[in-house]
Amino acid sequence: MIIAVFPGQGSQTPGFLSPWLELPGARERLEGYAERAQVDLVAAGTEWDADRIRDTRVAQPLIVAAGLLSWHALQDAASTPVGGVAGHSVGEIAALVAAGVLTDDDGMRLVGLRGRAMADAAAAEQTGMSAILGGDAADVLARLQSLDLTPANYNGGGQIVAAGALPALAELADQPVAGSRVIPLQVAGAFHTRYMAPAVDVLRAAAAELSPADPTTTLWTNADGSVVPDGRTALDLLVAQVASPVRWDLCMESFATAGVDGVVELAPAGTLTGLVKRALRGTPTVAVKTPDDIAAAVTLLKGASA
Repeated sequence: MIIAVFPGQGSQTPGFLSPWLELPGARERLEGYAERAQVDLVAAGTEWDADRIRDTRVAQPLIVAAGLLSWHALQDAASTPVGGVAGHSVGEIAALVAAGVLTDDDGMRLVGLRGRAMADAAAAEQTGMSAILGGDAADVLARLQSLDLTPANYNGGGQIVAAGALPALAELADQPVAGSRVIPLQVAGAFHTRYMAPAVDVLRAAAAELSPADPTTTLWTNADGSVVPDGRTALDLLVAQVASPVRWDLCMESFATAGVDGVVELAPAGTLTGLVKRALRGTPTVAVKTPDDIAAAVTLLKGASA
């Protein structure tokens, strides 16, 4: 089984969409996505600098649009289907589209709203996120609890992302758990925590107006790493997960249980394949960063079906 995965916020870099716009029809597709998300995604993906594309309102639709552009390119090139899909954080919207739960248009409208709602929630208080690499997991969680910080992402491979008030994150960095490193993340707020509750309310109202279809392929959820049985459940979990931890560690455990033979990460790729290499050692991976990487992904798919 080859699994396609979609990365989350922070994976974008300036100009990363430029090579994708050389594909036939890609610019027109991206312009349509931009209209739905209410963000100039062509300029954001080709011209804007790192600070500008770090804005949550921009980053989230930009990442999902990139995932969908590369997904469609892979679908056009490959005759062998993937065995399942999953997304990390905002990447779950791209995964729902890839699984047939949402249309491209509904996915881009939803991610545009998600970015705006989460940015508004983040502006209410000064919060942030920091990655903790290494250290005993129990000690890390105890330390976060003592600082009133939330373990927002369980990424596996010895990585937990803490979220909460900036002074508490600064204290964590000054006095890290033994054997760990603390890396502040360039995000605008404490995502996947109680601070995002207002955004959940906004998204829940919008999701109620959508008509999700049931998944056409295996779809895993960040909520607990389980397979999602139907489209409405998938959408409800995606909405609630905005204020709940990302359990990517459990997703990877489920991949292993399902007998994963390889993982293809769609653009802007690299982060999730890195986690897979640490947590699922020996599993072949392809990071589709540019259109030149599509051929390697197709080869991996063909090899698994042989």
